[in-house]
Amino acid sequence: MDVTSINGVRLEVARIAAPAGPARAPLVFLHEGLGSVAMWRDWPQALCAAAGRAGLVYSRRGYGGSDPIADVRGSGRLGADYMHREAFEVLPALLAAEGLQAPVLVGHSDGGTIALLHASRHPLAACVVMAPHVIVEDVSLAAIAQARQAYEAGGLRERLARFHADVDSAFWQWNDVWLGQPFRDFDIRPECREITAPVLAIQGTDDAYGSLRQVREIAPTAGRFELEVVPACGHSPHKDQPAAVTARIARFLATVG
Repeated sequence: MDVTSINGVRLEVARIAAPAGPARAPLVFLHEGLGSVAMWRDWPQALCAAAGRAGLVYSRRGYGGSDPIADVRGSGRLGADYMHREAFEVLPALLAAEGLQAPVLVGHSDGGTIALLHASRHPLAACVVMAPHVIVEDVSLAAIAQARQAYEAGGLRERLARFHADVDSAFWQWNDVWLGQPFRDFDIRPECREITAPVLAIQGTDDAYGSLRQVREIAPTAGRFELEVVPACGHSPHKDQPAAVTARIARFLATVG
């Protein structure tokens, strides 16, 4: 495991070398609310090869092999702005430490939200988001409440423990925030209007965590926006329809610097 220190916190990172060919903006992968470097499996490598680009994958604090959050359900509990803080504080520092300027962000779920927020303030070559959250929907809260039940009594904790050094830090920092009352007002549509980088948004038709509103309402005012709806696909397009999603992203990236 490789690590890098950002603002005094050790983050797990994996770097993917660029294939031979012309230099292009690298891909930076941002994982979902329960994700990590390992949970991407080999898809980042497959997308980097298809797009002809280098890549950087990292686990946010509390996930994978990154430093845990102490007292995650008490004094360390995250606020409703946790994705804003990741997008505006941690991610810029990480990109600077890695020497990456205007990369392509590839985000899934919470990672897609973080990518959109970052794109609203910082220059990017492009932004690819899969099943992002721009508002809070009842369907999302119902699915997250079911995840809590599965974690406490259904075996989800044991399954996630294979991917996280501190599985409780990983689960509760996400679940507690989403099911807390302050998060009901979460809405990043105004920030999305400010994005000028090209955006590709991908949403599955069978996503239990969000409807098509999540991608249709990104709607940048000035930037280029493409929407891809994937049939027979749930909340993880890169896992449910990997070949189609990889090819679609590669086609999109062929048109950006």
